[in-house]
Amino acid sequence: MLQIYICVGSSCHLKGSYHIIKTFQNMIADNKLEEKVELKASFCLGRCTEGVSIKIGDDFIPNVTVSNAEQKFMEHVMERLK
Repeated sequence: MLQIYICVGSSCHLKGSYHIIKTFQNMIADNKLEEKVELKASFCLGRCTEGVSIKIGDDFIPNVTVSNAEQKFMEHVMERLK
């Protein structure tokens, strides 16, 4: 199972991490990935200056925003599940 952690620390929260979580939840449901992907909130991932950070497996993806969340999901989640 692919684990995705989205930072909900104070800096990322202010930058929209809860909207990004909602976007990822919707994309997981839309693509019927509930059995393949586990989405988790995480406290600080230590990359506060790089925008909202997510961790997929052992890889960090910085600068995730509300406007690019779908693109990041396609690039970093869907590509791994091919």
